[in-house]
Amino acid sequence: MIDLHCHILPGIDDGATDLDDAAAMASQAEGDGIQSICATPHIRHDHRVPIDELEERVAAVNEELEQRRIGVTVLAGGEVAETRLPELDAGDLRAVALGGGNWILLEPAPGPLSDSLDGAVRELSAAGFGALIAHPERHLDARAHLRLARLVQRGALVQATAAFFEHPEAAPAMLDLARHGLVHVLGSDSHSAAHGRPVRLSPAIERIGAVESLRRHLGWIAEEAPRGIVQGKAVLTPFRPN
Repeated sequence: MIDLHCHILPGIDDGATDLDDAAAMASQAEGDGIQSICATPHIRHDHRVPIDELEERVAAVNEELEQRRIGVTVLAGGEVAETRLPELDAGDLRAVALGGGNWILLEPAPGPLSDSLDGAVRELSAAGFGALIAHPERHLDARAHLRLARLVQRGALVQATAAFFEHPEAAPAMLDLARHGLVHVLGSDSHSAAHGRPVRLSPAIERIGAVESLRRHLGWIAEEAPRGIVQGKAVLTPFRPN
């Protein structure tokens, strides 16, 4: 499996505190069967992440994991805030594309999803990038499903946070998103091994398997779609929003 959303780079945003924490996060991932992790530091105004240093920082973490014999590879990426997108040029976008491909993990602006997110998806498409919408569960209101479905029809994909499928209060809404064909891939959105969400995807995959319409697509959600994203391929969904 591939974790497409994880704040594993140490000392760069509100994620891993140091290399020990990053290594512990990778160990969690390895224990869950995750082989690769996209490092997705916040690219937004409250976290001044130096984009030109990301490649070097990813290499440093991979070197540390190799020395510790942890069988996980960290890949390039970034969590790009919708509000920061207009400031990024093509080089910046290439540097934060997931796996070095051409998919951007796009964080919607706080609050309900709005027309500005549609504009961001169109802007990325015009620049040759696909949009992977991050953590839709933070933006659920009466119109969220319709807005997400419209974005999917335009070629966007949706990344849900795995831990919420395990949370008793959040799980019903997550499964409802899945039933509506609005969960394509998962991410841990983990920030530390010491607290918060773990680097773990498999329990969420199991829960999604309870959705009859998606049961036969679990391999696509867990492996095929994430692999296509990090390889920069066109990813065609085998199910439609409903």
